[in-house]
Amino acid sequence: MKKIISSFIACVAFAGSALAGSIVVEGKYQDKNLYIQNGYSGNGVGFCTYEVIINGKVSTDEVNSSAFEIDFTAFQIKPGTPVTVEIKHKDDCSPKVLNPEALKPKATFEVVNINIDKNGLLTWSTKKEMGSLPYVVEQFRWNKWIPVGEVKGSGSMESNTYSFQTTAHSGENKFRVKQVGFGGVSKSSESVVYISTISQPSYTKNATNISFSGETLYEVFDVYGNVVKRGFGNTLDIATLKKGDYYLCYDNIMADFKKK
Repeated sequence: MKKIISSFIACVAFAGSALAGSIVVEGKYQDKNLYIQNGYSGNGVGFCTYEVIINGKVSTDEVNSSAFEIDFTAFQIKPGTPVTVEIKHKDDCSPKVLNPEALKPKATFEVVNINIDKNGLLTWSTKKEMGSLPYVVEQFRWNKWIPVGEVKGSGSMESNTYSFQTTAHSGENKFRVKQVGFGGVSKSSESVVYISTISQPSYTKNATNISFSGETLYEVFDVYGNVVKRGFGNTLDIATLKKGDYYLCYDNIMADFKKK
């Protein structure tokens, strides 16, 4: 009798341990479903997954197949809503989430308004953000867009408002905002322009320094196009540069110089 009871307890313990595994996928609903490669349990009896829980509630999706779809529409989840999916499975096997990126944030924002005032304060309002991604503020200078700051995005589908204090160069200034989502896919706003009345700085050079007549953003490139110096200020240290030809970008000007 003791042997039968011991065998029964062992069977219950085994059954409990066979249902111990889980995979958790978190993110925000991007209006896409998850696809799961399921397969059989390790002993060949039944399928690996036995339950799916979405935001604490058991899903009614059919999981008894070699592959299945986790459909969020039954839960009436709105795009941009935080989602936690727990896939419970037997511990002698493991299902595979085929598209976990479906819950990763993408650059989906729509600009409602974007402006810049005479003092260089950039403001913009957006909607339809389906994930909290930083906004990169870019300025067009030296024939390219360069990042000059960053503002954290709220990730809300409703109205969002942001601002950033820019630093002007002389003449026409052009700015935009950009987000980079999952997989490096980016989205940019339209650009806004304002005219600065500050004077264009000049510079002088000696063996160790370049001095500007006013504070300015600057970059120094070698002849291969590599950035060797970058900064903001009125003095640029060139003492450590090797002898040769260089290109200097400052304010909204591109020039060249030789390090002797």
